[in-house]
Amino acid sequence: MDKTAIKIDDLTFFYNSAEGDGAPPQDVLDRVSLEIERGSFVAVLGHNGSGKSTLARHINALLLPKGGSVSVFGMDTKAEELTLEIRRRVGMVFQNPDNQIVSNVVEEDVAFAPENLGVPTDEIRSRVDEALKMVGMYEFRTHAPHLLSGGQKQRIAIAGVLAMRPECVVFDEPTAMLDPRGRRDVMDIIEKLRREYGSTVILITHHMEEAARADRVVVMSDGRVVMDGTPREVFVRVEELDALGLSVPGTVRLMYELRRQGVDVPLAALSVDECAEALANHFKA
Repeated sequence: MDKTAIKIDDLTFFYNSAEGDGAPPQDVLDRVSLEIERGSFVAVLGHNGSGKSTLARHINALLLPKGGSVSVFGMDTKAEELTLEIRRRVGMVFQNPDNQIVSNVVEEDVAFAPENLGVPTDEIRSRVDEALKMVGMYEFRTHAPHLLSGGQKQRIAIAGVLAMRPECVVFDEPTAMLDPRGRRDVMDIIEKLRREYGSTVILITHHMEEAARADRVVVMSDGRVVMDGTPREVFVRVEELDALGLSVPGTVRLMYELRRQGVDVPLAALSVDECAEALANHFKA
């Protein structure tokens, strides 16, 4: 089996300017090339306007390349006859869950996508129950979604995608509208999704602590990939990230500032535990 889930080759995309305004089209993606392995967890970072959400929408053919190509599990997104299969295998969770909730009852909403894919009724029931249990919302299955909190709505939106049984899930800033507890819940679901299903996960985010939990971090700026590596490899480049208007996890920032003051501590302490251990070892020495 090919280990590649997503292959993006020299991808260029621009939005056409308003008719008659005379402005040239502006590139949103400029010759982007990436390969994402099956089962991996990739975080994509970038400031507003960097192209990260536009890139996400190419992965399940919501947008099509103006130049270059995007291949999803070996399928070219430009092939119109493959669009339904691509969207079956790549699910998307968006920033605002209200944009994905279509029914007045939670379990009916989660069943919506499998029904449209022609999944048998008995199988739909099983999938809906499993998805709701996975996101911790089974007890709310007969509730009205509009009465739920923002975090609960986002979990319902995620369950609706999981019920499709996609091989890859793209999360497009799913925690942007949530409080810290809601963000933690969503990240726990993402890790559970990988652990129990082996799914490929692509997370578009501007929260550095979320990106630090990924296997790989891709940083975008002005429609291009400017960094690509493990979280440790990327986040130690503090000054370069600062220049791009991006921060680093708080633990790395602390170590960076200490090092500037002459304290000999490792910069790549990503977790709180690693940071605490490094500080304890330094001051104990």
